[in-house]
Formats: sequence, C-alpha cells, structure tokens
Amino acid sequence: MEQDVYPSKPKKKKNETPLAKREHKRMGSIAGRINRSWIWRLFWIFVIMDIVVFSLVGYSIGGEDIFWDTARLRAELEFLYQPVLALEAVYMVFYMIFGKRGIRRKLRPLYRMATAAQQLSETAKFDEAKFHDLETAISQISPSRPDAKLSTGDSDLQGLEVAVNNLMERMRESYRQQSRFVSDASHELRTPIAVIQGYANMLDRWGTEDEKVLQESIAAIKAESEQMKKLVEQLLFLARGDSGKTKLQLERFSLSDLLQEVYDESVMIDDTHTYSLVPPEAEVFVMADPSMIKQTARILVDNASKYSPEGETITLKAGSDDQKMAFFSVQDTGVGMGPDDTAHVFERFYRSDSSRTRGTGGTGLGLSIAKWIIDKHEGYFDVLSREGLGTRITVYIPAGAAGI
Repeated sequence: MEQDVYPSKPKKKKNETPLAKREHKRMGSIAGRINRSWIWRLFWIFVIMDIVVFSLVGYSIGGEDIFWDTARLRAELEFLYQPVLALEAVYMVFYMIFGKRGIRRKLRPLYRMATAAQQLSETAKFDEAKFHDLETAISQISPSRPDAKLSTGDSDLQGLEVAVNNLMERMRESYRQQSRFVSDASHELRTPIAVIQGYANMLDRWGTEDEKVLQESIAAIKAESEQMKKLVEQLLFLARGDSGKTKLQLERFSLSDLLQEVYDESVMIDDTHTYSLVPPEAEVFVMADPSMIKQTARILVDNASKYSPEGETITLKAGSDDQKMAFFSVQDTGVGMGPDDTAHVFERFYRSDSSRTRGTGGTGLGLSIAKWIIDKHEGYFDVLSREGLGTRITVYIPAGAAGI
C-alpha cells in the first residue's frame, strides 16, 4: 500500500499569512464540494447497477412471472441484495468520511503551486528606477558600432544584459555573412557580364568584318554565359536549401556502384588526368538521396581535376570503417592547401589563394553545396591537405543511414 507522504491536513504555521489562510480554506471548500458531488454520483451509479443486476438475476431464476410476485422476488433475491446493499452502504460511508481527505491530498500540489505563484507576484516589486536605467542603456546602443553592448551596471540585470548582447552579436554575424555573400555574388556575376559586354561591343565594331574576332567573341561569350549560368544555378540551389525548399529523396542504393558511375563519367569527359578507382572489400549500401550524393562526388572530382596538373592521378575510393560508417573519398596530387585554408574551404566563395581563381573556372560555391548536402544527411567531411602534395577529402555517412 502506497504510503501517504503528506499529512491529511497541512500544518498551519504560526506565522501563516492571511493569503495562505484564505487559500487553505478555499482548498478545503473545493475538496468538500468535489467529494459531495462524487458521493451523489456514486449513489445513482449503485441504484442503476442494482436495478440491472437484480432484474437479470430475477429473470434467470423465475422468468417474467416473478416480477409480479413481490414476496417471491424478495425471497429469491434475499441471498444477493442484502450483501450487495450492505457493501455499497459501507463504500459510500467510507467516502463520506475519508473521501475529502484523499481529494485534499491530490489537490495539495496545485495548492502549493498557486500559493507560491501568488507569493512571487507579491514579493516581486516593480522597480521603476531599474526600468528607466534599462531603457536608457538600450537607447544608447549604436547599431553602427560593432563593439556596442548593453550595460546598465546593475547586477540584477546582468542575466538580461548577457542575453541581449549575445543576441546582438548573432545578428551582427548574420548580417556580416549576408553582406559578404551578396558582395561576393555581385562580384562573381559582374565579371562574366563585363566580359560578355566587352565582346559584344567588339562584335558590334569589327565582328562582321574580322572572322577571327567573330570566332573569339562567340567562344568567349559562350564560355562566360555558361559560367554565369552555373553560378546562378548554384546560388539558387543554396537559396532553396537555406529556405527549406529542397527535400531529400531517400532510398537504399549501392555507394560503390555510384562511385563507379562517377569514375566512368570522369574518364570519359576528362582525358588530361589519370583516374583510379579503388574497389571496396565488400559492396557498400547507404540510405540517402542518390542524386545529391552523386552531385557531391562530382563536385569533389571536379575540384580535384581543376587543382591538379595535367597527367596527375585522381583516386576515388568507397568503403566502410571500423565503426560501420560508409564513406567515399577523392584524392588528388595537386597544389594542396595550408592549415588556414583548410579551415575555411567550405565557406561560400572562399578560394585558398590567387591561383585558385577564375582561371580554374570555379565559382567558389561547389564545396559549400557539397557541405550542405552532407549536413542534411547528418554526415561530415574529413579534409587532409598539404601544400604541394595534394588533397584528400573523405565524406562519411553515419551508421544510422548506412546499410552495409
């Protein structure tokens, strides 16, 4: 039997406040009303139950005729109705005596919560001076100053100051990232537009007469428009991803077969590098979006080919590690990166040095897209790079998404 850890009635303290006395009395009144309502309901439940039970038993004993013979009905049902009525009476008397006590025990946590809330509201006094100090401190914050912080000098408001300052810092960082992104995107779009405009002016002047100028202009305009199209598509992909409009289509597929497809495509379209595919010890299956994972692999292979001299080897590998994590990697023997560049390689529009610029045909968004895809799959990257030796980027998919 569960022990009642609370006394039947709260002990009245000598210094109990008038508020506590009122709430104590109110709780007793509420418990009494609930108990009386339940006893009345219980009475009618017993009445209906007795009528149904006695009728069924009487009918089973003497059929319909027994209901017209009151003396016989009473004699036949005497063995049943006396103990039943006695038990019901004891049950109702028990609830009349102890029911209120049980209800008070169940209401006591609510009573304590109400009393504590009321005490808090009474003890928390409004300090108008502190309110004005806070208002003055907020009004003096300059949004143009990156180091501006809320400071009132009041220890009671210190927690609020920290929360407001942290919020402001996150807003400033978000604004800085947005400004940098817009600036970089504008710069990337401005360059191909300027090139296209320059060659269009050249065609307008001499293109109809000079066939060499005509061919050069057409080739440049096609290349720059393709570059601009690629950049716009990547920007749209990231914008849709950031807004939550891009959804993953998960299915179980062979990661090793997908890497084989990427290898075959790379060999077909790039004859300036040597491609090598390391087969896994066993076929690797994952639960992921195959088109997204393939796009990630293509981005890594495309980067490796751009930053590796002609004739160098690019190695593709898929497998699983000791923790049953599925992975695939792309390794090149190109220019490589230093530790500082490796830390920022997934930032949008980031390029490690001046040699990794438009001459490579990149936009600086490929690895950002790859990171977004792998983040959505709850995976991660492992980047190993040394300047002059090359780069290896490994993509891991967590065990929860892999069926190996």
